[in-house]
Amino acid sequence: MRFLLRALSLLALVVAVISAVVDMIRSVAGSEVVITPLGAAWYSISADTLNLTQAVIQRNVHPYIWDPVVQWILLQPTWAVFLVLSLFFYLIAWRRPKAAGRFAVR
Repeated sequence: MRFLLRALSLLALVVAVISAVVDMIRSVAGSEVVITPLGAAWYSISADTLNLTQAVIQRNVHPYIWDPVVQWILLQPTWAVFLVLSLFFYLIAWRRPKAAGRFAVR
């Protein structure tokens, strides 16, 4: 299980770095700061799954979860959301290192 969580953490970190690089390239090319929100990136990749996710959350979970919670997340920068996800998965998979043995300092 720990391996799977670390793999998800690494995958989220890769997506965060790629989206940050894309935003930096767009910023340099346009001579202005460009920050792509997660919702815009998701919509450009697959608008159907974004609409399906909205329908599933509003119908099956609770309609008030979509408006304040999920919409706020979709307005955040893509690289920041995936960076937080990467940190979250890494911290779940992290375990405290064991002592070095009998003579270890505690």
